[in-house]
Amino acid sequence: METILIVDDEKNYLVVLSAFLSGEGYETLTADSAQQALEVVETTDLDLVLTDMKMPTMDGIELLERIKEKVPDLPVVMMTAYGTVEKAVGAMQLGAFNFIQKPFQNETLKQIVDKAVRTYRVLKENRRLVRALENLYRFDNIIGKSEPMQAVFHIIQRVAHTKATVLITGESGTGKELIAKAIHFNSPRRNKSLVAVSCAALTETLLESELFGHEKGAFTGATTMKKGRFEMAHEGTLFLDEIGEVPVSLQVKLLRVLEEMSFERVGGTKPIAVDVRLIAATNKDLKAEVEHNRFRKELYFRLNVVGIKLPPLRERSEDIPLLTVHFVNKYAREANREEMTISPETMRFLCNHRWPGNVREFEHAIERAVLFSKGNEITLDDLPKDLVSFADLEIPIDWQRLSNLPETLDAIEKRLIQKALSLSNNVQSRAAHLLGIPRNNLHYRLKKHNLL
Repeated sequence: METILIVDDEKNYLVVLSAFLSGEGYETLTADSAQQALEVVETTDLDLVLTDMKMPTMDGIELLERIKEKVPDLPVVMMTAYGTVEKAVGAMQLGAFNFIQKPFQNETLKQIVDKAVRTYRVLKENRRLVRALENLYRFDNIIGKSEPMQAVFHIIQRVAHTKATVLITGESGTGKELIAKAIHFNSPRRNKSLVAVSCAALTETLLESELFGHEKGAFTGATTMKKGRFEMAHEGTLFLDEIGEVPVSLQVKLLRVLEEMSFERVGGTKPIAVDVRLIAATNKDLKAEVEHNRFRKELYFRLNVVGIKLPPLRERSEDIPLLTVHFVNKYAREANREEMTISPETMRFLCNHRWPGNVREFEHAIERAVLFSKGNEITLDDLPKDLVSFADLEIPIDWQRLSNLPETLDAIEKRLIQKALSLSNNVQSRAAHLLGIPRNNLHYRLKKHNLL
């Protein structure tokens, strides 16, 4: 239950407001002076201060300033009589959440109070998540409290101090390179190089030269000797991303290097010994690739000494609030924005979305939302419009009862509208935005499907 402090030198107002807000489900405290109010602020965990503007000795403006010194984020709503509206606007500039002019309707007061309390609740939750990130649910720059991610952290901790080869698997965008970095920088090799190669970005000839280097004159264009990535990673770690794209012919040489830890540069004859810890990653099913003779079985076994499978984001949705806070704070700092929060309906949407591009897609969506948000609270309107897709929505349809196309389309349309309303917490303007239709159009369709 949220606690509201009501401050007014007119005791009748204290009684009336306390009774009204208590009836709305709030716990209320009262103070008949600003000095008494400050004592309560110092000793009580409050969620809102509702104070009169004009009071003897210390007025509402000075009280606001004193509160902001003690609890900067605590929302303060000013009550003002006719003729002091200009002062109320000045109070907003000093950090007041809002103001309301006496006499006021109970419903107007309720709306302002509800919004202030809700905003502060979201802010406190964001702060709590930040503390959780700092203390519990992260391993280097990898974030997750879910069981699958905690299992990943456990493997990293066990394997980091060894020389064992690690194979990281998972869909694109799940953070395989971050895992490789976490292993390296928590290993005894942390002060040596971490060298990364994208095996899908190069042709077979170029990849061989990139991995093992080449001698001068080894091929057309080889005008100088070049060291390969294996040499550059000596006493450090070599990360081979998209290992499943290595041509079969080159896999043989790669296997030999892993077994012997020596090789010759392209065009060379002198063996070069190296001490390299190898980490490989792929979004392919290497077992299936082995069965179809597209990946050598011996190399697969040599790589898969320790396997780490990263779950897609849709299978660890409980991590999304943590990731949201992390990325919002990151990009708010980079854009020199003030501290930002996430509206409850936006957080609900983020947690329910399937994220086919995983953490990479999620991060880019949050970055854009931070950059284009008009205020300090990110709403559904700030998310990329093409983010919302109903393509993977399960639409239960009784095909035996549907006899024609119009009836089928109506059933699908109704289901989509219901889903949009659910995602937007039944806020019609939000639902219309998700569906990409005008609000009056949505209203018509709600009546059509008896959803009003």
